[in-house]
Amino acid sequence: MSAVEQMAPRVGRAAACRALDVPRAWLYRQLQEATGSVVGEARPSPARALDAGERSAVLELLHSERFVDRSPSEMYATLLDEGTYRCSIRTMYRILEENGEVRERRDQLRHPQYQKPELLATGANQVWSWDITKLLGPVKWTYFYLYVILDIYSRYVVGWMVAPRESAELAKRLIGDTSGKQNIAPEQLTIHADRGTSMTSKPVALLLADLGITKTHSRPQVSNDNPYSESQFKTLKYRPEFPERFGSIEDARGFCQEFMRWYNTEHHHTGIGLLTPETVHYGRAEAVIEERQRVLSAAYEQRPERFVRHHPRAPELPGAVWINPPVKKAAAKGGEEV
Repeated sequence: MSAVEQMAPRVGRAAACRALDVPRAWLYRQLQEATGSVVGEARPSPARALDAGERSAVLELLHSERFVDRSPSEMYATLLDEGTYRCSIRTMYRILEENGEVRERRDQLRHPQYQKPELLATGANQVWSWDITKLLGPVKWTYFYLYVILDIYSRYVVGWMVAPRESAELAKRLIGDTSGKQNIAPEQLTIHADRGTSMTSKPVALLLADLGITKTHSRPQVSNDNPYSESQFKTLKYRPEFPERFGSIEDARGFCQEFMRWYNTEHHHTGIGLLTPETVHYGRAEAVIEERQRVLSAAYEQRPERFVRHHPRAPELPGAVWINPPVKKAAAKGGEEV
């Protein structure tokens, strides 16, 4: 061992063991015996770690009626907006993992990335996405149809309705009314949808042409070309209170009215810096981020040792949002990207 230890400062223990054909496991056992340490001995908890009482309080809060059906990031953002900082999102997940409570509750589908259509939004009311989904009615083979128009930059639901059928005329009315409420000027907006019969219908196309709105469509058989609408429907249908069936169209409208209010004004969306869609859509994001930063800075001043790598920063709002961002391709010669 002495020969290895003599070489180690110059080349490192691993290289010294290889050069002298000495197993590293044997070397480390010898070192442990010499220092009196025990293999597998628990490491002491760092001074910056939450104590047992603080961890118990965080777990109790995660179990509370208010947050039991919400993710740690939702709880983190909600408390931050209320001027309270308990711990980082990662620490919340560690506490849940220690108690065997971290698992994926939803079946996840993975889709390949596609290049087209390529749509960019750098602010609200530049690109809307819209789609229709079925809601199960009171008996088998009965459905209600939920139409939703979503701003992809802010994730704000700008318009929606529940109807007994899918209809081009109803879609035309919804788009026209929503454009008026949002004061959309000619050539301001692009609206994206899949290739359903209502989306590609002549009445909708003529309306968009009259309003000066550009329309785009997903490619056939590519649902991921409309990711924001699909994601919003997934959030709707995985809510804990989402029923298996709706007893009537009035029930469906009442549920969707409450959901859209929650989604726009309370849901802290991970894609927009844990802000609510309403905050982003109506230009209040900067003020909220500044207040969050004030709370984090105060927490840092009080216990800086709990922030290891850097001063804590409030999540920021993305500067741009894409549907299918362009992918750089290797040039035919030289291997350079273009």
